[in-house]
Amino acid sequence: MIRVVLADDQELVRSGFAMILEAQPDIEVVGEAGDGAEAVELVRAQRPEVALLDVRMPRMDGLAAARTICAGTATKVIMLTTFDSDDYVYDALYAGASGFLLKDVRRDDLVHAVRVVAAGESLLAPSVTRRLIADLTRNRPRSGPAASLDVLTSRERETLVLLGRGLSNAEIAAALTVSEHTVKTHVSNTLAKLGLRDRVQAVIAAYETGLITPTT
Repeated sequence: MIRVVLADDQELVRSGFAMILEAQPDIEVVGEAGDGAEAVELVRAQRPEVALLDVRMPRMDGLAAARTICAGTATKVIMLTTFDSDDYVYDALYAGASGFLLKDVRRDDLVHAVRVVAAGESLLAPSVTRRLIADLTRNRPRSGPAASLDVLTSRERETLVLLGRGLSNAEIAAALTVSEHTVKTHVSNTLAKLGLRDRVQAVIAAYETGLITPTT
């Protein structure tokens, strides 16, 4: 059973998402919060697999809540946002959030996102995630990665490039003409060597290091 905490200051949005998720046989909503501080408390008490956090909330916003949750628990975070206005979602992803959804997400996409993130993957589809990261990194100074890309083998660098473009393991395997098992090994090694939490942070690292640019 995938246990979920929902946090949004709009009760209708929160209850609507809860109804969709509760209708699934493998998902249970174990708590709802109206602000970030309450969300953090719920996550600490319930230890859910996934927390869906609205970016803009009173008392503690979703960004601060994501930082606290990702730093102190094993709960995976999905941010709820609007693409046009919530630029600081980039910071939430960099802090460890596993992806984000637009608030007008379709029912099936919401359920799929929760399952994907609970399984330890990152939500890099739909392509709006890559668009957001590309737009933000284009306008931000590069801070540099935690570790130099020199620690990567040539094949791992190729893997990072393809991760940065948002390709799935199957797509990377086809591009490199290797098995998906080999790709999983390359991805795991790349994340470990660069000290990255997941594939979302790999996308960010690929842009920040200049390995790829928004136009490549």
